[in-house]
Amino acid sequence: MIRVVLPGHLCQLARVEGELALEVPAPATQRALLDALEAAYPVLRGTIRDHATKRRRAFLRFYACERDLSLEESDAPLPAEVASGAEPFLVVGGLAGG
Repeated sequence: MIRVVLPGHLCQLARVEGELALEVPAPATQRALLDALEAAYPVLRGTIRDHATKRRRAFLRFYACERDLSLEESDAPLPAEVASGAEPFLVVGGLAGG
């Protein structure tokens, strides 16, 4: 099981509280994880990734194991600590302004 932490506004949309646990088929990649998340919570489709391109939305970032995974290839394996459930995969909302 992979642990996922969503930002507050996406938790509200999906009607969940706290950390999620998702079964993700091997190999555990960002694409597989986000596919599993959208399958379990269809209301999140299009909120994290663009519907057509499947690219990460501009104001969301992905973190795990104290690393920014936002620019990693979507088919690159997730860190072993995330795949094993030892560390969560964080979806973090970005802020802009000046």
